Amino acid sequence: MDIKTATALRRLRLVSAPEAVSFLLLLVCSVLKRTTDFNAVPVMGAVHGVLFILYVIFWADAWNRARWSVGTGALYFVLSVLPTGGFFAERKLRREAEDAVVASRAFGEGAVKA
Repeated sequence: MDIKTATALRRLRLVSAPEAVSFLLLLVCSVLKRTTDFNAVPVMGAVHGVLFILYVIFWADAWNRARWSVGTGALYFVLSVLPTGGFFAERKLRREAEDAVVASRAFGEGAVKA
């Protein structure tokens, strides 16, 4: 894996958990808006919107650079629209990055022939 691909995957991983947290907080704010006088929906909506747009931009870049299949690309997009999906995406991306590091080290040591 080249450095640009690793960077794209890292950016996607780093924005996925905050995006999931903002989505959950937006849901909580929506409930509070309807049950109390507390209304933080405009603020949380804007925060979540920015994080979601960043996620989609980073997702498209990672999909292009990592050359994911349509199924893998769709999985990461679907995870972005589920309330806790960002946490699963972050964990899956972290495992993928760790596997890539192990593979590159094995290739560098000559243990694996390409």
